[in-house]
Amino acid sequence: MSSGKLDFVKLVSAEGDEFFVEKECAYVSNFIRNTLEAGMAESNTKTITFQEIKTATLEKIVQYLYYKIRYKDEVSFPKFDLTPEIALEVLSAAIYLDC
Repeated sequence: MSSGKLDFVKLVSAEGDEFFVEKECAYVSNFIRNTLEAGMAESNTKTITFQEIKTATLEKIVQYLYYKIRYKDEVSFPKFDLTPEIALEVLSAAIYLDC
């Protein structure tokens, strides 16, 4: 990133919706980092498709990745907004993604 250009990865939900995420934020997830650094097809395309993660859940995970970067060095930070209706799916996806 010496050129100052942001590097993005594409995350695709089970329904085919695409999320373009800054690499720094995406790498909060150990799963995403390991997948993109493994030298497989995803490394070349910078795209990971999650057949088992719904759009609404993946959208919340992307928000969380940015949240983690935004508040990583903060002592005090706002509560991450998560409704009870989606909480279990987001928690399961976060565990899977190791973030």
